[in-house]
Amino acid sequence: MNKSDLLLYAVTDRGNLSDGKTLADAVLDALSGGVTMVQYREKNIIDKKKRITEAGMILDICHAKNVPLIIDDDIELAISIGADGVHVGQSDTPPAVARQLIGPDRILGVTAKSCKMAVSAEAYGADYLGCGALFSTLTKSDAVPMSIDTLKKITGSVRIPVVAIGGINEKNVRLLSGTHIAGAAVSGGIFAQEDIRKAARSLKSSLIEIV
Repeated sequence: MNKSDLLLYAVTDRGNLSDGKTLADAVLDALSGGVTMVQYREKNIIDKKKRITEAGMILDICHAKNVPLIIDDDIELAISIGADGVHVGQSDTPPAVARQLIGPDRILGVTAKSCKMAVSAEAYGADYLGCGALFSTLTKSDAVPMSIDTLKKITGSVRIPVVAIGGINEKNVRLLSGTHIAGAAVSGGIFAQEDIRKAARSLKSSLIEIV
């Protein structure tokens, strides 16, 4: 993984899509707008075969654009389709176990809410951290708010790159200037927009200026 891959990190959420648009089409639009990494995060799809089929299709779309695909929490799915890595939250598979299961070559992202969590995740083999929620988000209604000051402390406590998460969009992304993040993970700010490609392009332009 290159640090630059984290600049604009799109997190899928089919609940944000306009009528008639498939998730695969939305991901392709996001990639065309400049997204540099994609996370497949579809908690409501329980059917295993459907998850494998859809995630595999999105993997092909991402790799055609030379963009890594990360799977949210589901290590079995990531391995079965040959995804580039997994992301685990604090209530998901422990980072040390996740690293053991995916091996040394896949990307491991870990959610960290504090400096203590961040340092621990780095020690257990995380390649990057996701930190937030920085702003109000509808994607995760139970997300615990994080101050920008805490984000700064976390980026200063680890050597691995940190991605800001939570309610980030074109209206607030510049508030993250000076936090030393590698990029931003965005869901609704991309997939809930009428013009996904345009939204991604605008966010990426802003991020280039502040990271």
